[in-house]
Amino acid sequence: MSDFILPAELVDLARRVIEANRAAGRRIAVAESCTGGLVSSALTEIGGSSDVFEAGFVTYSNEAKMAVLGVASDVIETFGSVSIACAWAMAQGALAKTEADVAVAITGIAGPGGGSENKPVGMVVFACAERGSDKGDMVADCRQFGDIGRAGVRTQAALCALELLLPEGA
Repeated sequence: MSDFILPAELVDLARRVIEANRAAGRRIAVAESCTGGLVSSALTEIGGSSDVFEAGFVTYSNEAKMAVLGVASDVIETFGSVSIACAWAMAQGALAKTEADVAVAITGIAGPGGGSENKPVGMVVFACAERGSDKGDMVADCRQFGDIGRAGVRTQAALCALELLLPEGA
């Protein structure tokens, strides 16, 4: 019987993230919306993760994104909460609120409802920010996983976010 509550592929990737960031001397933070803490949960499945994992923020509502992470209301009003601009602001907010060296943010539409023609169910946006990096070095991605079910979208989004937390060459 496994000692983990999450799927093996999430735990395995989280282990790689913890080990690679430990080797690189980096601390990490996560700002989650549609994944609802799944990335943070995967990271904390790993024993000893506390020497790498600084903090996780679950900011599901727009109000929480603004109040907790400092996302400007203009960003949400202009681009929406499922946008590269919002994800980037969430990642920057996670860095500002912690001592982490790198932060990843995830925001999207897990379904089954909530989608639109421009932002369909399964659309998830990611951003990764490193402390001290030039704003022009922004790492962001928009993925369309399709309507693969709420659990499927959340799992695929968590896997993508973990990949973004791997140091270069890891």
